[in-house]
Formats: sequence, C-alpha cells, structure tokens
Amino acid sequence: MIKNVKNRIYPVVFFIAILIIWEIISRSGILPQYVLPAPSNIVVSLVVNFPSLLDDMIITLLEALIGFAIAILLAVAMAIIMDSVIGFKKTVYPVMIISQTIPIIILAPLFIIWFGYGYTPKVVIVVLICFFPITISLLQGLVSVDRELIDLLRSMGASKFQLYRFVKIPSAMPNFFAGLKIAATYSIMGATIGEWVGGKNGLGVYMIRAKQSFATDRVFAAIIIIVVLSILLLKIIEFAEDKYMPWLKIPEETYIED
Repeated sequence: MIKNVKNRIYPVVFFIAILIIWEIISRSGILPQYVLPAPSNIVVSLVVNFPSLLDDMIITLLEALIGFAIAILLAVAMAIIMDSVIGFKKTVYPVMIISQTIPIIILAPLFIIWFGYGYTPKVVIVVLICFFPITISLLQGLVSVDRELIDLLRSMGASKFQLYRFVKIPSAMPNFFAGLKIAATYSIMGATIGEWVGGKNGLGVYMIRAKQSFATDRVFAAIIIIVVLSILLLKIIEFAEDKYMPWLKIPEETYIED
C-alpha cells in the first residue's frame, strides 16, 4: 500500500518541480512575460478573468456536448450496421480510414462557408472528431464477440435483435467505453478548433483575442480551463463505466513491507 502511494506521489512531485523551474525562469527575465508568463501570473489571470471566461466556457462546453452526443448516436448506428451488413462494412470502412488522413483544421474553413459563423460548424467539427474513435472501438468489440456463444444462441432460435441485445452489445461495452474516453478528450479540442477558424464566442475566440493582445497569461488561463473540462468529461465517462461494468474495475494492489 505504501509503495502504491509513493508511485502516485512521483508524478505530482515532478509536476511541482516543473512549475517551480518554470516560475524561476520566468521571474529571472530570461524570457519576457509575453513569451512565457510565470505560473503565478497565469493563476492570477485565471482568477481575475474567470467571470468573462465563464460565458465562453459554457458556449464551448455546450458545443462539445451536443457534438459528442450526436457522434455517439451516429457511431452506434454505424457500428451496428457495419457489423450486421458485411458488404456495407467493406464499402464504408476504407472510406472512414481515408477520411482520418485529412486534418480537421483543413475542413473547418469549408464548414464555416457552408454553415456560417454560428454554432453549427463547431458542432459538426466535434461530431467528425468524435465519430471515428467511437465507431471503430465499438465495431471492434462487436466483431470480437465469442463465436461459440453466438452459435449457441442461434441454435436456440435467437433472433438478430436478441443476439445484439443479450450478447454482442454487452460484450462490446468495454470497447465502447474506451472509444468514449478517447472521444471525450477530443470533444473540447474540436469545439475550440472550430472557434479558432471562425466564431463570435467561446474559448477559442477568447484565446485568439488574448493572443492578438499579447496577453499570453490569458491564453494559458484558457488552456487550463480546456484541460480541466476535458479531464472532467473523461472522469464522467469513467464513472459511468464503473457503474455499468463494476466487475471490470481492477482493485488496488496491496503491498507487504519486508
């Protein structure tokens, strides 16, 4: 147990050491404040500007959540169709793989042209970013189901709907949650990228305005909020995973001192 606690302390100590070195370098004047503001200045900026950041944070979070929810619905439907219709999978799967070679930042200006400067292009970007990892993860889980169990239920007269309800979907849940956790961390980033390209509000717009004013401490403050929101979404997914599949939670190891 003591060894396990020590292992958790190591990254915390390392992170604190980086902050201390960062503070010393910034305070020493080696680099100007607009290039590398001190961590203490970033914290002060975050606290002082939080009221103005709050509105932008809510907008970015709303765009991310809406896009994330749509991506989940589309991904589940797509994965099930690809698993049940082999010809559809052979047709669509290569296209999905090729689509991932196109950087989303290249497509973002097109979405602005097509959908305007409102919330729609940001939501579309989040959907595209989150759709792929959820679909591929769930599809892999559906394909990897024990074939003997499938054959057993078929011999008992189970329909395709029953196969998915009682065998395939429950067995694919670990893969599904793995895809959700990847997509959740990308959702806030996707909304921010959309706001960079064109928008009136949101954390991405806030960062651009701060950059143009050389207020680097405000840029870092927005980055901190983005990181916190991403971690929060990840923790919510992990909480849901533990509640839905408590048997997968690995108990903490205990150690006996010599």
